[in-house]
Amino acid sequence: MVILDVPAEPEVETLEWLSPLPEPVPASGILVHVEVDGPVFAKSSLEVLSGARGIADSLGVSVVAAVLGQNLIDRAASLGQFGAHKVLVADDPVFVRCGADAQADVLGQIAERLHPRAILLSASLDGRDIAGRLAVRLGAGLLANASTLRLVDGKLVSDEVAFEGRLVVSCTTIGNGTQVVTIRPRAFNALEAWGEAVVERLDLQPSPASVRVRTIEVVRQAQADAVPLDAADIVLSGGRGLGGPEAFVELQQLAAALGGAVGASRAAVDAGWVPYAMQVGQTGKQIKPKAYLAFGISGAIQHKVGMQNSAAIVAVNKDREAPIFEFADLGIVGNALSILPRLMEAVRNRK
Repeated sequence: MVILDVPAEPEVETLEWLSPLPEPVPASGILVHVEVDGPVFAKSSLEVLSGARGIADSLGVSVVAAVLGQNLIDRAASLGQFGAHKVLVADDPVFVRCGADAQADVLGQIAERLHPRAILLSASLDGRDIAGRLAVRLGAGLLANASTLRLVDGKLVSDEVAFEGRLVVSCTTIGNGTQVVTIRPRAFNALEAWGEAVVERLDLQPSPASVRVRTIEVVRQAQADAVPLDAADIVLSGGRGLGGPEAFVELQQLAAALGGAVGASRAAVDAGWVPYAMQVGQTGKQIKPKAYLAFGISGAIQHKVGMQNSAAIVAVNKDREAPIFEFADLGIVGNALSILPRLMEAVRNRK
């Protein structure tokens, strides 16, 4: 939860430009917004950056990363390893205090100089917030929450599942202007396959209107998992078949032993056993772990949409006719409540 301070009247003080760009930045193909997560760059942004490099190489254009934050200049060159040809750094605490509004304003200024084919952002809370503002400012089309991207006649196209998985819809934007795209976590892999990037400092500040809302406090929800659900290589999910919230304690213990995270079906969330943040499915998180273990989950299409891209799917269900067995790589017919402790014992013995 983020607590914001919104002044009732416009501020009298106006912010001046530190200095204009000495000359227009050379035109580039793809602009990527890279988010900062504490002392490191957000993994989801590194995934987007590597995906952008693959697209840019197909088009024969360059990738420029934009980093807005504080004390970032010394780390910026490392983004070249993930696909950036050049990194533009606006280094100022105002981007930490004022968040998405301020970042969207400066990204808009950068885009108006670069005229990129596309602007790619992570589909995080801030990324989605910024993307909408950018699309309006630039008069650009917006592709939201893309899980796949491909090129058709030089334009980005996103294939999305609709109507509970019964239909695949191909989406793109009209016109030949800049495309703004937000990309789900795990849509691409973060690859350290390239060298260091050229770094350029931008002495830009956001407009006065974009700094009227300030973040005064950030309250983080306590997280049971050491690994975020959408970043975990191993995910263990529970459904109605676990019978109640008590079984999720065992699931948490097993996930901790395996270095994974815990998810849940919509039925478990609707029953109040676990918070919505753990929901995997069309109306929850769409994830792509290396291994997905489902305990007591029937495998309805709504849930399938959220985890079907997992590298390996293991299902435990006492109903041998459960739909999840139709697409699982390994199925175990049995009571999840009796199988869970046996798996925990096997993991402990292995160590």
